[in-house]
Amino acid sequence: MIKPPDPSAGADTSAAARTPCETPVEEGAARLRQHVVQLAGEIGERNVYRPHSLQATQAYLRACWQAQGYEVDEQAYTTRGVRCANLEVSPAEGRLGGRILVLGAHYDTVPGSPGANDNATGVATLLELSRRFAQASLPCAMRFVAFANEESPFFLTRDQGSMRYAKRARARRENIRLMISLETMGYYRDQPGSQDYPPLLRRFFPDRGNFIGFVSNLRSRPALKRLVQAFRAATDFPAEHIATLAMIPGIAWSDHLSFWRQGYRAVMITDTAFYRYPYYHTAEDTPEKIDYQRLAAVTQGLTWALWTLAHQRGL
Repeated sequence: MIKPPDPSAGADTSAAARTPCETPVEEGAARLRQHVVQLAGEIGERNVYRPHSLQATQAYLRACWQAQGYEVDEQAYTTRGVRCANLEVSPAEGRLGGRILVLGAHYDTVPGSPGANDNATGVATLLELSRRFAQASLPCAMRFVAFANEESPFFLTRDQGSMRYAKRARARRENIRLMISLETMGYYRDQPGSQDYPPLLRRFFPDRGNFIGFVSNLRSRPALKRLVQAFRAATDFPAEHIATLAMIPGIAWSDHLSFWRQGYRAVMITDTAFYRYPYYHTAEDTPEKIDYQRLAAVTQGLTWALWTLAHQRGL
């Protein structure tokens, strides 16, 4: 259940604001399903080894964002003889020249996987959030970015899309206050024992895989806490969070790491991937595995959490 945030709770209300587009959960679930089916069902495996699929994905993202009323910017580069691109849009009513909030999701897959959960769910959530904020009036700049080449063999290399983006942002001295990585978000289970963890964390968190996780490094902890508080104020969907060391397996395994390495604060939002999802990085990562109703509920909570965060003076 969604409730609009209280603007008086640490928010800057000096500017008149058009709020995000309200969307019933059922409608949101249908939109999310459409994106996941198109990416993981129709297009399928998406990486430099299948350049036509990579280009088809880019074309789909451009078409979706143009239909939402955005102008699409791109950061193009060539690797292994294939033209790759980070694609980005921003609401026109976001205030420029000040604080920047970045939401990103990678659109590539590992070889051999159609990537429904990893990471068509993250991309679908990105597209749905951008639709809701397309006409919103914001006191900061909000960017929605689809990153190329997060998966192996590009992770942690200069050709990882988010690495190129973060390095360029730092070179331009862009005031990115927080980056949020949307990563593997659509698988939920209520059965006891359906959730696993690294050994040191198992005793502190629930054993049912029915929650969404918020993850950061220690430097990003204040922003993580604000985001989680805003999410919990907007929805009763189960949420867990942790700020910890990047060396713990899985904590740094997405595009947020690129921003940590450039000195920016960043958070990953995830269903915990291989700690819960048995089809991770396999040919069985297909659209029917996804719980679209719960993914839609998470998206609803994130809509108002982002709205709240964008209006907080301290971000």
